[in-house]
Amino acid sequence: MDDTTNQTPNPWGNATTHNTTLPNSTFVYESPLSPLVDKVLNIIIIIILFLTMISLGCTMEIPKIKAHFLKPKGVAIAVVSQYGFMPLAAFLLGKVFQLDSIEALTVLICGCCPGGSLSNFFALAMQGDMNLSIVMTSCSVLLALGMMPLLLYLYSQGIPNIESMVPYAGIILSLVMTLVPCAIGIAINHRVPRYSPIIIKVGMSILLIAGAAFVLLAGISIGDTLLRILSPRLLITASLMPISGFLFGYTMSTIFRLNGKCKRTVGVETGFQNAQICFTILKVAFPLEVIGPLFLFPFIFSLFQTVEFLVLVIIFRCYKWFKPPAKEKEVYQTVDLKAEESTIEVPQEQSHWPSPDPHT
Repeated sequence: MDDTTNQTPNPWGNATTHNTTLPNSTFVYESPLSPLVDKVLNIIIIIILFLTMISLGCTMEIPKIKAHFLKPKGVAIAVVSQYGFMPLAAFLLGKVFQLDSIEALTVLICGCCPGGSLSNFFALAMQGDMNLSIVMTSCSVLLALGMMPLLLYLYSQGIPNIESMVPYAGIILSLVMTLVPCAIGIAINHRVPRYSPIIIKVGMSILLIAGAAFVLLAGISIGDTLLRILSPRLLITASLMPISGFLFGYTMSTIFRLNGKCKRTVGVETGFQNAQICFTILKVAFPLEVIGPLFLFPFIFSLFQTVEFLVLVIIFRCYKWFKPPAKEKEVYQTVDLKAEESTIEVPQEQSHWPSPDPHT
């Protein structure tokens, strides 16, 4: 009997692997939503993202954006952290936890993705530099067009047609969804700045409501399924990637002496990955019998990074709340009143009347 009948190509290397090594490989996930409802939800999500990105654009100022381009130290640190550390961390975590080849490749694809728009909202919540955050996200997404194929090729030798795995249309759409609404917000803040605070509050309120609804729906629809089909090693890997990215970005920013706002921004931008792009790659590039339930990995990764950064925001806000205000140093100067009086002279031009004659 030919032993290759139950084998599938190993996308991690040149060898082959059996279907039996892929846990739950026969699992078929069926969405609880109808195709029509799914399309409507996608449209609503795009509208919400567009409106909230406009509100983030209202926090940006053109002179500060120019300053980050003229002195791009913060952007350079973020790009190196994003495309240098995160793919390496994904690769090493796959080795440390001895993930299966397809599991390791799934984690690697997630690590090679650019930063997502969600990082901008958490940078705002962490009182970061929003001008730097938007510039970093835009540069990260733009560079993904070339960096993702290169990184996937370098870290996963032996995968044929590696360039076909990168969803260029999705990356371009993500770039448009970042730049266009932010440009509208910047224009509003530049032309009619009095409306910016209102737009920011409305945008953040929409985001909070939509985020709570998304977490609730995700927990109801696929929460139990995710915990049942994904291995503990994969869950631990998904939980370590975001926080390790934040710590690395924050440490690099500290070494290069960025200010507090920029350090928090670089940390947030490094730790966040665009889970939507990862999901698109896994769903389009691999047949279901090969990827199995692992195409749902971006959902659990997104859940971990959201929860972890929410905890960081709470810790940071508590620190700011209980931190005693800095005392202003008062400078006292001794004044010689007699010397002051003796030096006071009335200018001649202040008086327009002739001086009285002492003989009259």
